[in-house]
Amino acid sequence: MFREKLLKDIEFIIELDKMKSIYRKTNVIGEDRQEDDAQHSWHISVMAIILAEYTNEKIDLLKVLKMLLTHDLVEIYAGDTFCYDKDIESKRKRELAAAEKLYNLVDRKKADELRALWDEFEAMETPESLFANSMDRLQPLLANYKNGGGTWKKYDVSKSDVYQRIAPVKQSSDELWCYVNYMIEDAFQKGLITRR
Repeated sequence: MFREKLLKDIEFIIELDKMKSIYRKTNVIGEDRQEDDAQHSWHISVMAIILAEYTNEKIDLLKVLKMLLTHDLVEIYAGDTFCYDKDIESKRKRELAAAEKLYNLVDRKKADELRALWDEFEAMETPESLFANSMDRLQPLLANYKNGGGTWKKYDVSKSDVYQRIAPVKQSSDELWCYVNYMIEDAFQKGLITRR
């Protein structure tokens, strides 16, 4: 009646609905509620469409969008890790285990494509992955800036940590980096970031 492959793909899509239940530390701009992974993935994907013209190098926007829409899928099983968390090794182990579990839910060809996109995103070695990471990191920066300091204040994040986290923008876009630098320095002057 229905091909087994189709049924497996539908089950995978149903599993992806769990993205809507993975809450991040960042609040929605102007609201007292956390965003979920699905909202975050949508927002950074639209940001990429709008901001792609500012990249230093020509990029494959479709590839960037695929990365942005899929890079957090592993969080269905690994959970979200606060972007300023220092325990990177624990995050990496959880996400690798989650990737193995998640990508085994679809056929090998799709699993290989998703895994390759995730690996490229994590490595940050191509213009596409640098720009994708820039969008992933710019979105919560914008939210914190517009939310009166947001998680920067709540978790006493230092200005140097903010600069370290947002560094891919510097490699990806000179124009966006100027704006990011302005926001961080302005946030520090206004007391939205309280430590150097």
